[in-house]
Amino acid sequence: MLTSVSQDEDAILSGIREVVAPVAASVEIDDTDLAIVEALVADGRISLRQLAAQLGLSAPTISERMSRLERAGVITGYSAQVDWSVLGHGQVVFLSIKAAAGRSVSDIMRSLWEIPEVEDMTVVTGDLDLLAKLRVRDYAHLREILLNSIWQIGGIQNTSTMLAIAEMPPKSFAAGLLAGRRAPR
Repeated sequence: MLTSVSQDEDAILSGIREVVAPVAASVEIDDTDLAIVEALVADGRISLRQLAAQLGLSAPTISERMSRLERAGVITGYSAQVDWSVLGHGQVVFLSIKAAAGRSVSDIMRSLWEIPEVEDMTVVTGDLDLLAKLRVRDYAHLREILLNSIWQIGGIQNTSTMLAIAEMPPKSFAAGLLAGRRAPR
């Protein structure tokens, strides 16, 4: 069933496309490309020489394929995984946000994104507009961010704060999803 969008809702959502990540076109990769991506997911610090030996290819071939995968947007970067709890930011907080009528969700998103403790943000459907994930030191730190940063952002009608009390250990989401791409033999 199609529903109409009111004038206020249209204004609220109109600028989102300017701030959200673009949807990338799907790229076809072969088994060799898939093996390269899987190896990099397993060990992002593997050398070209080691990767070439592991896959039975030359280092220049691996380098060329990695460059092509980077240009195509399959490989978007190389980074370290950080255990934030070890660095004192172990409390995960989810914050649901509803924009006030007639206010721009994209403006709220831009303001939230400037707050260092905001790790992730997603536009959602339903009664909410945004769901943000934050990493804070403790309750006092959360209180400070809410009072001095988040609740100072114009256009926020209300928020709901949810504290994470337990998490699953990190999994290799990429490895599992990539394994599912392998054609059955």
